[in-house]
Amino acid sequence: MSAIKALARWSKAPARDVDTASGPWVNIVRGLAARATTPLLPDDYLSLLNPLWSARELRGEIVAVRRETEDTATVFIRPGWGFAGDYQPGQYVGIGLRVNGRWHWRSYSLTSVPEQDGEQISITVKATPEGFLSTHLVNGVEPGTVIRLAAPKGDFALPDPPPPALLFISAGSGITPIMGMLRSLRAREQHPDIVHVHSAPSADAVIFHDELRELEGKQDGYRLHLQLTDSAGHVDFAQFDTVVPDWRERSAWACGPAAMLDDVENLWKEHGLDSELHMERFTIAATDKGGEGGTVTFAISDKQVEIDGATTLLEAGEQVGIQMPFGCRMGICQTCVLPLDGGNVRDIRSGDEHGAGDRIQTCISTASGDCTINI
Repeated sequence: MSAIKALARWSKAPARDVDTASGPWVNIVRGLAARATTPLLPDDYLSLLNPLWSARELRGEIVAVRRETEDTATVFIRPGWGFAGDYQPGQYVGIGLRVNGRWHWRSYSLTSVPEQDGEQISITVKATPEGFLSTHLVNGVEPGTVIRLAAPKGDFALPDPPPPALLFISAGSGITPIMGMLRSLRAREQHPDIVHVHSAPSADAVIFHDELRELEGKQDGYRLHLQLTDSAGHVDFAQFDTVVPDWRERSAWACGPAAMLDDVENLWKEHGLDSELHMERFTIAATDKGGEGGTVTFAISDKQVEIDGATTLLEAGEQVGIQMPFGCRMGICQTCVLPLDGGNVRDIRSGDEHGAGDRIQTCISTASGDCTINI
């Protein structure tokens, strides 16, 4: 038995760092492929057969892009070898897209149904002026494009079975993980009592507008409160009883702009209901404390890049072609943690400084002078 275990460890070793949502048998196959093709990479052979086959990374192919609103589109992706479809509704997936010779990474909520959609997943992306990758996905990506994937992650996930009474609070693109939950509930033929409060500037700006109205008309137990802010203003959470009288008795899931989530969080804390509130923040709140940037050296990769105090170390590594570990990109999941070999970095949320020997979260840290990271 020990010999078998040793053989399994030997076979998996070349693929031990592969980010995969599948079981260990996949890495055994990948590891054997790597050993069999040494010194060439197995990808040199696998890509000749299928561009989605890789022994060292997860890949996918964009099969279609469907416009949802003027600045929003759903991107349909066929995952390649090693991607498992047993993610939870509400989780996100990492997307890597090569544009002009450089890889750009971001995470997007899955709007598809786990395991129910066969060999296809979907994300729904809102293009923003400061969002290079989101703009490209909405306006410039072509079907047939091969992308990199990171395994689905995230704690903003609906349990199965769901609570009997749910409250969804969303605004703008914050509806994307909520839609993944709503579609999954319908696919599972689960019908809890749902109140959904969603805000958008106008009806034309409501992502999934027609689908939400269809749910409202056909699905038992689903009630939609659509707040069109251009004409009705924002939801007043100080008067939330008038919108959802029984909100205290519901398990709540909220996703949207930071200001709205702050209001929701304060209301639930005020009533001692923190345990019933689940939130997903798409952006991090950066501090205005100083931090001058500097030269970042990636020790193992032997690369350097000069950054300002607003660029994260994660973004810096991706700028020079390093496949940096990441998950939420918001300082929550700890996937991006790396050792700081030298120099100092600054947490862009709190302004706290970290020095050599510390393990740092690269997605929320920037250079505070020259620094060296062990990757």
